[in-house]
Amino acid sequence: MTTTIAVSGKGGTGKTTMAAMIIRSLIEQKDRAVLAVDADPNSCLGLVTGVEPVETVAEIREQARQKKPSNEGMDRVRLFQYGIQHVITEAKGFDLITMGRPEGPDCYCAANNLLRSFLDELSKSYEYVVMDNEAGMEHLSRRTTNYVDLLCVIAEPTRLGVITVRRILELTGQLPISVKQAGVIWNKVRNSQLSILNDQLPDNVETLGAVPYDKAVFDSSMQERTVFDIEQNNPALLAVGKILENKLSKIIT
Repeated sequence: MTTTIAVSGKGGTGKTTMAAMIIRSLIEQKDRAVLAVDADPNSCLGLVTGVEPVETVAEIREQARQKKPSNEGMDRVRLFQYGIQHVITEAKGFDLITMGRPEGPDCYCAANNLLRSFLDELSKSYEYVVMDNEAGMEHLSRRTTNYVDLLCVIAEPTRLGVITVRRILELTGQLPISVKQAGVIWNKVRNSQLSILNDQLPDNVETLGAVPYDKAVFDSSMQERTVFDIEQNNPALLAVGKILENKLSKIIT
């Protein structure tokens, strides 16, 4: 059975780095097949994991959408299926799919339905799917999935972070997406901030955990290194692993 983890959050909170650390933790802790889906139009998941995408789903979707039905050659459905197989970039311990830019002004309903069906089928080949999303989340029901086991909203320990968490979770509740468990992961936390932040959240919003500010993680991103270059005993990486171990055991059981 596949467990789907969606990561969301406002830009600049460390959302993509957090998604990458989740991927690394799953590979090292669980030793299971992981599919990473970069669903943020500002595609950076490949950069922080050290993987260069060969092509994006958006490019394949556009080709399939524009192809006119013909009795000769490859039809639209087969073209799309063939193309998607070739946008899967293989890496050590995981595969990466990069969604690319969002839809244009034309109708993409047929292509998105085809995409969602194919991704649902593809996901069955992996034990874990980790999706790095834009803050909006609206695209989930359109072109990736309608079901999420664990939604992690990444936020910085500020008043603005609290407001952002509320808005994202409210928006998610209005979409046709089934979310088994959702909550906030506070990122770049220092000492006593956590209890103050939790007091400002509604009772129905769970804190999944906190990841401490870590200079090594910051330096890694500034030096164009990847999350796999971070030391295994790094406090931030250990915190992510602990959150996953705790929450996934409850979801799976």
